[in-house]
Amino acid sequence: MVGYIDFHRRSIEDREGFWRDQSRLVDWQQTPQTICDYSRPPFVKWFVGGTTNLCHNAVDRHAAARPRDPALIYVSTETDTERTYSYADLLCEVERMAAIFIELGVKRGDRVLIYMPMIPEACFAMLACARIGAVHSVVFGGFAPASLATRIDDARPVLMISADAGMRGGKAIPYKHLVDDACRLAEHPPAHVLIVDRGIDKGFARTEGRDVDYAEMRRKHVDAAVPVEWLESSEPSYILYTSGTTGKPKGVQRDTGGYCVALAASMQHLFTGGPGETMFVTSDIGWVVGHSYIIYAPLIAGMATVMYEGTPIRPDAGVWWRIVEKYRVNVMFSAPTAIRVLKKQDTAWLHSCDLSSLKHLFLAGEPLDETTHRWIAEELDIPVIDNYWQTETGWPILSAMPGIEKTPIKYGSPSFPVYGYDLRLFREDGSECGANEKGVVGIVPPLPPGCMTTVWGQDDRFVSTYFSLFKDPLVYSSSDWGIRDDDGYYTILGRMDDVINVAGHRLGTREIEEAVQTHPGVAEVAVVGVADDVKGQVPMAFAVLKDAGAAATPEEAKRLEAEISRKVDEWLGAIGRPARVFFVSGLPKTRSGKMLRRAIQALAEGRDPGDLATIEDPSTLQQIRDRLSETREG
Repeated sequence: MVGYIDFHRRSIEDREGFWRDQSRLVDWQQTPQTICDYSRPPFVKWFVGGTTNLCHNAVDRHAAARPRDPALIYVSTETDTERTYSYADLLCEVERMAAIFIELGVKRGDRVLIYMPMIPEACFAMLACARIGAVHSVVFGGFAPASLATRIDDARPVLMISADAGMRGGKAIPYKHLVDDACRLAEHPPAHVLIVDRGIDKGFARTEGRDVDYAEMRRKHVDAAVPVEWLESSEPSYILYTSGTTGKPKGVQRDTGGYCVALAASMQHLFTGGPGETMFVTSDIGWVVGHSYIIYAPLIAGMATVMYEGTPIRPDAGVWWRIVEKYRVNVMFSAPTAIRVLKKQDTAWLHSCDLSSLKHLFLAGEPLDETTHRWIAEELDIPVIDNYWQTETGWPILSAMPGIEKTPIKYGSPSFPVYGYDLRLFREDGSECGANEKGVVGIVPPLPPGCMTTVWGQDDRFVSTYFSLFKDPLVYSSSDWGIRDDDGYYTILGRMDDVINVAGHRLGTREIEEAVQTHPGVAEVAVVGVADDVKGQVPMAFAVLKDAGAAATPEEAKRLEAEISRKVDEWLGAIGRPARVFFVSGLPKTRSGKMLRRAIQALAEGRDPGDLATIEDPSTLQQIRDRLSETREG
């Protein structure tokens, strides 16, 4: 058996041969003519000339070979619903959804925006888009109308699909009014909105001529047969928006063939899941983990995938482990935040279940601390594999790869560079770091298959955002700090830009600052990410008011903080709400006007802010110290 080092070396030194081998894991209508076209750096095209279809690889080929095998297992502890769809069932549902899309005017290359809770129809919608060659853009259901509107205007979808409501923690979260508000705010609203009525929000309003009832359309197309559209490998499969430092989200554009091959290979070499097995990923489809490892990858591998609507501790802290036991889950994937939540619960919930089917637990989304890693590994008594990746890459950059070699796990480390990634650590001057030296995590291009191909509609932003920090040689910058020990194991140390990671969800501080500043009383604000034991980081805001005396008393400050939080909820959704808003008379800046966010963050985390020789007004930092001290003492 080839070991990790040789396997990785071949993926870098013989890209053509390596990825030609991996491409045989998927079905092609037409075989690729060129494996890697890197004639226009940093843009790369994989499997050029090959035609394939994600839906065919995820559904049709398995429905033909194993029609009765489970494909989608839906579990909702919010509505007490469990439903299993075989591969034959899934194919029928996807074809019905595809027929609906076609009737509503969706064509190859058109965009469909999916704003859905974690329900089976969201899966059908994604696969239906892939089936007919439409480009889906899934927006997390927690985003507020203004954020949804910006994504509508960027993607310009011809159709949106949503639901009357979602559920979270036993409470209904109405969606339809958010959709209506977003369509009013958008300059390019979709022609139609397809609504899945779950019967949760009884009184939602319908817009005549625009809104279409899914159940009615489904009855109309119950016997639909829609053939797959064979796409050239480089044609886009989806857009997924991720936060940036400019305040305007970036539409990460993914291809079709490269993504399909990357996911198929990852299921074999990293996640070790195959036909007849079951994978349970606890993420949401609005995030990249949900795209790759709830919907596409496990189905491409012929597995059953568990789609879960609920929290890790409702009705109790044993709910996930009962799912593992009932459905004989073989591969589980979650986030460090969720494990830290479960760590606070009685371990009897975990040990009361038969978890003998579980081969591995994978964790990703934010840095995994050594203590949490050790705890869950010892409680489960199986390998717990930390892996590091980004929305931009679509699949792991760093990970142990048990399908290649069972290397020892170091707690708190995502192990080694995954095959295909020529990963190195760089000093800020562009030179390479040695062992035990902090550096910027960079990837020497071409990026491997499955990674983003560009920013939707903005090739220049793709280059300026990801390839401008290091140009000799040209390097993809992750904007994360990392370090490598003497044994070659990597550790991710955190962001080097103004993007924070809240419970595995990336949020731009600029986005939150813009939301805070919609409050008419705020003159200026700085938002920083502050370390949190459960969520990894939480946003904290320091605001300067137009009326200096407006927050003169604790009661007035509390009222203003609540108002600002509501403004953020309206603009971004509760996911962006600051944990605290502190009111100060000024913010620390350099003499040239640059905000010293790193110094603010250090103070908020109780650390030394470092050398502040460039600060214009030292009293601003002292005031922040005082506000934080008052809170800690209170």
